[in-house]
Amino acid sequence: MIVYHGSTEVVDSPRIIRTDKCRDFGIGFYTTDIKEQAIRWAQRKLLVAKRYYSADADYDWLDFVCACRSDNKYQHEYDIVTGKIADDNVGMTVSYVIDKIMRREDAIERLRFEEINNQICFCTEEALRYLKYVKSEKVSL
Repeated sequence: MIVYHGSTEVVDSPRIIRTDKCRDFGIGFYTTDIKEQAIRWAQRKLLVAKRYYSADADYDWLDFVCACRSDNKYQHEYDIVTGKIADDNVGMTVSYVIDKIMRREDAIERLRFEEINNQICFCTEEALRYLKYVKSEKVSL
């Protein structure tokens, strides 16, 4: 399987990324199997710099993402997690559930109409050993 990582830098040695920001699947090295999506991630990072387990969006996915996004130190037991991305409207819906503004049932119903991309998070050093750097490509805005 080929996976892509969207970045403003060449990442020839993937590493577990720990930040203060809560991520969908917790601490890890995030990739996708969708090349165009990785390009969009890189382009988004360029814009910011210039300004200076497998699941559908169901209850298990929603609970998992809410747990990870609620606590940046949340630690789960998985080496690799694959699933949908909670960004834009999807992320807002997840935030509403976390803040108890929206019921889980309403969130799942709302998410049925969203186009949700895929991400693959390598969460442990053991999992990273399976990644092999092949090449990088330069993208533009």
